[in-house]
Amino acid sequence: MTQDGPRADGPGRGDGEHPDPERARPRRHTPGPGTEATPHDPPADDPSTAPFDPPPGAGTGRFGPPGRPLRRNSFLLGFTGALGVLSAYTLYLGVRNAAGILVLVLIALFLAVGLNPAVARLRKWGLPHGLAVSVVALTVVLLLCGGVVALVPPIVTQSGQFVEQLPHLVQDLRRNETVNDLVERYDLVQRVQGAVNAETVSRALGGVLGGAQLIFGTIFRILTVLVLTIYFLAYFNRLRALGYALVPRSRRERVQLIGDEILAKVGAYMVGALCIAVLAGLSTFIFALIVGLAYPIALAVVVAVTDLIPQIGATLGAVIVSLVGFATDLSAGIACAVFFLVYQQVENYLIYPKVMRRSVQVNEVAALLAALLGVALIGVVGALIAIPTVAAIQLILREVVLPRQQSR
Repeated sequence: MTQDGPRADGPGRGDGEHPDPERARPRRHTPGPGTEATPHDPPADDPSTAPFDPPPGAGTGRFGPPGRPLRRNSFLLGFTGALGVLSAYTLYLGVRNAAGILVLVLIALFLAVGLNPAVARLRKWGLPHGLAVSVVALTVVLLLCGGVVALVPPIVTQSGQFVEQLPHLVQDLRRNETVNDLVERYDLVQRVQGAVNAETVSRALGGVLGGAQLIFGTIFRILTVLVLTIYFLAYFNRLRALGYALVPRSRRERVQLIGDEILAKVGAYMVGALCIAVLAGLSTFIFALIVGLAYPIALAVVVAVTDLIPQIGATLGAVIVSLVGFATDLSAGIACAVFFLVYQQVENYLIYPKVMRRSVQVNEVAALLAALLGVALIGVVGALIAIPTVAAIQLILREVVLPRQQSR
């Protein structure tokens, strides 16, 4: 037997021994205090040369272990910031281009929230969910059709009568000596003939096409809102559950209670506004029958629809009916102005505060400011959703913000 000498891979290690992991691991060269690091030697604290161990619990999965994190350098930070700015600008362009559709979606969602209590009431009476939604949607469609039937025939009839009487009006004007004198003095006939040219005709056709486009666009928007409202009503519970599921579990119960209270206030506001509008329409109908105005049903529908717009709707309806009254007779116009002046005072100071105080509990000053801001921001839609929004903000302040500030 020969005595084994020291082997090249380390002293005192037999054939069956495994190498020491600490000795086998390559060590990083660290310059001493008296030596200088060469350009090829990486610094001791360079994260790019440190061994990367995946975090505990990070399995390999289908695509292997996660790689080394990217180094944070100025180029990467600037590129990431530029991507963020570009994404924000793209989002802004998308929202701006889709503003019309988003407004329609907002109106449909607001109507669905307001009509959902009716669906819930029908379900308590034993109707299935689909049948309850169908009954509510059919009622809304019938109301819209009734409004169209009440408004369109008077407009068509009055337009036809004006076209029929137009030649007689022209003949009466020509028989008037004062009118003939003005026509000869200012040469109105030549001016009219000079105005009737190709450019004027093209502008008139453009106006007609623009009017047709406005009419069809309005019909399309109404149908879109109606269809979206029906869909939101049909999937209202699922959408609400999905919204609450996005909240962390620790806060989900409280958020659900506050959210249900906000939805209840929006529905109560819709019911209160509809009651006030129906009362205004019935009052206008009875007054129109007493005074003898033409088309009392149409006038009542106009007043009821415009009364749904907070702050300015009642005045707008009063102006329309008063103009019709003055066109009929001077005494009828004065009676219309006096009636709406008195009725608006009763509605503003007696009916509206009581109904809204019971439904949404919003201060009158806050409601007025909210309506003005809503009109300034997004028009009539802002006025419609102003009061429920103020009610929601008041609830959040009272239940979330103020208790948190009090506990600090």
